[in-house]
Amino acid sequence: MVQAVARHRQRMKSQGLVRVEVQVHKEDALLVRSVAQALSDPERSAELRSMLQAKFPALAAPDFKTFLESAPLDGIDLTRSRDMGRAVDL
Repeated sequence: MVQAVARHRQRMKSQGLVRVEVQVHKEDALLVRSVAQALSDPERSAELRSMLQAKFPALAAPDFKTFLESAPLDGIDLTRSRDMGRAVDL
């Protein structure tokens, strides 16, 4: 059973497919399934993809450095004491 799932996932990966799990309200489930089905249809995918990308442009996720640079750090003391503590004889 485990090998069958692994083979299936490898086959899907080789086709350029990924599994996406989303949670939506019950009344939106049919709509989301319809969009996913249309995106997998070669005849409809190009038009739908361009329409969706125009309406919902992909937002690049900021990296950690960008996140820290945008953090409000006013009034926070970021200096570090150079005291190494007590001397330890090893």
